[in-house]
Amino acid sequence: MGVLSKVLADLRTRVGSIDRERPVVGILAFEAAAAMARLISLYRSLDDDEVRRLRTDMRSQGVTYLTSKDQAFLLRLACAELVDELDRAAAAVARFGHKCSDPLLRGFDRLYADLKAGGICLFLRDGRAADQERFGLGANVKSVEKWIKRMERYVAATSRLYAEMQSLNELEASERRIQQQWRRHSGPIPVQKPGVTPATHPVQLDLRSQRQKVRRLKDESLWSKTYDKAVDLMFRALITVFARICVVFGPCVLGFPVGRDRNHRVLMLQSNLDYPGKYSSGPLERLAAKGVTSLRNSAPIFMNKGALDKPCESLGKVLEAAPNTVGGSGLALRYASVIVLAEKLLTIKSIEGHGAQEEEEEAKEEAAAVAREEMYQMMPLGMRGTVRAKLGECWRREGGTTDASLAEGWKEAISAILAWLGPVAHDTLQWQEERNMERQQRFHTRPRVLIPQTLHFSDREKTETAIVEVLVGLSCMCWYEERGPESLRF
Repeated sequence: MGVLSKVLADLRTRVGSIDRERPVVGILAFEAAAAMARLISLYRSLDDDEVRRLRTDMRSQGVTYLTSKDQAFLLRLACAELVDELDRAAAAVARFGHKCSDPLLRGFDRLYADLKAGGICLFLRDGRAADQERFGLGANVKSVEKWIKRMERYVAATSRLYAEMQSLNELEASERRIQQQWRRHSGPIPVQKPGVTPATHPVQLDLRSQRQKVRRLKDESLWSKTYDKAVDLMFRALITVFARICVVFGPCVLGFPVGRDRNHRVLMLQSNLDYPGKYSSGPLERLAAKGVTSLRNSAPIFMNKGALDKPCESLGKVLEAAPNTVGGSGLALRYASVIVLAEKLLTIKSIEGHGAQEEEEEAKEEAAAVAREEMYQMMPLGMRGTVRAKLGECWRREGGTTDASLAEGWKEAISAILAWLGPVAHDTLQWQEERNMERQQRFHTRPRVLIPQTLHFSDREKTETAIVEVLVGLSCMCWYEERGPESLRF
């Protein structure tokens, strides 16, 4: 019997010692909803459309020139980031699992560790059918979507509950202030006439309505759900996400051959072992070896003698950016902001003077000045010096003359660079925003930008050279538009 099955058997022997009462999540609903939102976001990031977009971005000029042409390396980066995010969600699920009544859920941390080590294959072979169903093993895509949509409803309700409870706190604070004012300034309390209802303050009416709203949302959200119910849903989603990661990235990252992904089955044992490996979303293919036990669709983990013992452990080091990269230098956010501001300046300069009113022209000039100053503050000192030096060379070479006919040429050159540099910068800002979410934003379930799509692993020298070319081009464009060298200097 496999290690995982032994763990489950040991847990079942102790079920009698566990309290039969199942406590509700309560105030921890917000932490549970954040973990659910992370799992949903990861699941959405791995659907076919998002994987196709990832493949397209990895082959884009910005990524291949600045980061790497090695598709296998980029795939390892994406896989490592997804597994890291999944580990964070699993840590939260494990904390809730310890509060569950179900022994299977209480041992989640060990099950997840065994899953990453490949032990899930032994469980599939030796485990009980009922336990396999608990994992969502054998479910089709419709069933998986049903779990995900249920989780989305819980996350949305819990997010609304969080906002309404904040409003309730504000109303209660207002009520306390009003009561303090009444106690300080009110005179003798008049005798209430029989049959006359005392007037109710508007704040008290709002407070009553708000409390009813909060009470209703508590019933609809994770607040009133048991730990077992919440963890059970997250358990299924987590295994589905990990399994999907293996389908998409397994051939080139985890070292396991992958079975076909045609029947849209989740974690089903294969009976036919002699077919070539294919899948719709992953970028690479590899033939499956004979005599290998494989899983369908979401978890193509194959256990053979040559497989890695712990394939996921080697992924952690992949996310460590080298010092010669933009992310390793701590400049990814600053460089992305400079690029986006350069796009904004180019847009402003391109539409100036095209039938705009005088007031609109002044507003655009003011916006350009603000963007230029902000961009200047974002630039490192070394980059400022490089831009000034190149501008000086350009000005001496041209003899200080201006030629409006050349402005369009500079505009086209800048636009060509920003066409491949801009998308990477925008993805970098979105990536940073998604990972620095404030508390009220942590319930978002949209797909995530992955690190290969950003400037994080881009070569610093190449990135700086491209940015300098854009900034010099902007200044030259202004010179040749007969605006004078003072129009856009750095």
